[in-house]
Amino acid sequence: MSDHAREHVRVAVIGSGFGGLGAAVRLRREGITDFVVLERSDSVGGTWRDNSYPGCACDVPSHLYSFSFAPNPDWPRTFSGQPHIRAYLERVTDTFGLRPHLRLGHEVLMARWDADALRWEIETSRGTLTADMVVSATGPLSDPRIPDVPGLDGFREAGGTVFHSARWDHDQDLTGKRVAMIGTGASAIQIVPSIQPKVGRLTLFQRTPPWVMPRIDRAVTAPERWLHRQLPFTGKARRGILWGIRELQVGAFTKRPEVLSLVEALAKANMHRAVKDPALRAKLTPSYRIGCKRILLSNDYYPAVARPNVDVVAAGLSEVRGRTVVGADGTEAEVDVIIFGTGFHVTDMPIAQRVVGAEGITLAEAWKDGMEALRGATAAGFPNFMTVIGPNTGLGNSSMILMIESQLNYMADFVRQLDLLGGGRALAPRPSAVAAWNRRVQARMERTVWKSGGCDSWYLDANGRNTTLWPGTTSEFWRATRVVDLGEYEVVRPPGEAAGPGAAGTAAAASGTGSAPRTGSGKAPRGREGAAA
Repeated sequence: MSDHAREHVRVAVIGSGFGGLGAAVRLRREGITDFVVLERSDSVGGTWRDNSYPGCACDVPSHLYSFSFAPNPDWPRTFSGQPHIRAYLERVTDTFGLRPHLRLGHEVLMARWDADALRWEIETSRGTLTADMVVSATGPLSDPRIPDVPGLDGFREAGGTVFHSARWDHDQDLTGKRVAMIGTGASAIQIVPSIQPKVGRLTLFQRTPPWVMPRIDRAVTAPERWLHRQLPFTGKARRGILWGIRELQVGAFTKRPEVLSLVEALAKANMHRAVKDPALRAKLTPSYRIGCKRILLSNDYYPAVARPNVDVVAAGLSEVRGRTVVGADGTEAEVDVIIFGTGFHVTDMPIAQRVVGAEGITLAEAWKDGMEALRGATAAGFPNFMTVIGPNTGLGNSSMILMIESQLNYMADFVRQLDLLGGGRALAPRPSAVAAWNRRVQARMERTVWKSGGCDSWYLDANGRNTTLWPGTTSEFWRATRVVDLGEYEVVRPPGEAAGPGAAGTAAAASGTGSAPRTGSGKAPRGREGAAA
């Protein structure tokens, strides 16, 4: 395709989950309509489209797990299931007129920075386009991770069925089958109680037992839903209470992990109520501080694993011999189906292998020693490129929607600053600013339960660094991402153009002021309610 025929947009968003749809809504609210949302699947929804396994639900209260700008007064339960969350994202897509911007079935194969044209060239499975700016919102829970288990291909050849929890095989009837569930994370503790009553035998391979607390779930009554529809401030108040409670909990995770021993006692009592066998309780009791791994919520996981047709193997899966699965402790079981609940590529996101920056290296190569991004959003060497749910933006106890909305504030101000610089310019974070930000984050991380709690979790990368979670409150992150600090950026100009004043000075001159503007519009940034509403 010639350059003249190639589509060019101001912003290309990758992914249509909460992050991608939120970015699209925010761009429209900023008056920007020249953008596309590139989605590899045939519908929106992200992880809430992909994860359709039995029992799939959110472990964050429904009224906190929605956009502040798109409240849903009709959540059916206090903790809603996957179908309702996916339906919510479809409604957001329609309500905010996002369908014309969607490019479904457009998997991003490669995105390369063109240093001459100062734009991104994006190759997709359906053609090529260019964009002034790329917002990657693929999310850390988008690409399933299946371990390389010796003999797995032989299991398939012997007629066995294998799939990951995020790619559930709905054509597979598990009734009466012998099933191996690999892993005991957030997905597994929802899957196990859902399939245990129907399978013939369930063998659960558990490398590390999780801490499980009761799930305080109930149906949202019709009067409650009516009240939230008629008096929207009541829904905001409910959201605010849920947010505030979780903000108060953060200190225990980030500064005083020792106080979590009280929560451990409650979790053990929860287990003892359902599991009477001392030997099984010993297998299910963690040896690390609660909170080091994500605390899981379930009322039926412990009762399910205590049933006669369930075997808990306190070891990981080491190999497969024909139709026999073998644990690291030597335990063997004949099975028909293997289900992997082994998580995702979180600290090694595949999209990073498909993004080539100004120095001609991929984002994965730039992050070979660990993911780093300024304020969780921009990476050194990658101009006009931003991630939503980037490094160190995850949460261990609250709603990721709060963090997403904060990053959308940052994205909006980034676009405003590009406007002030005028066309043919780009912004790239200074390597020194990225390094300084990450030094501060990692220094704070040392005190957290995620580093000191004695566990090996998916929060940690291959070097043992926690590049996943944010070591503070959501309100702290909102303040840190409210506006773009131009002192942390360099202006990228077309080749041959003489360098003028620094980034801050250039933007200030463009805006007609004597100093760098805090927001391009001069208004208080929208989205403030996302942190506290």
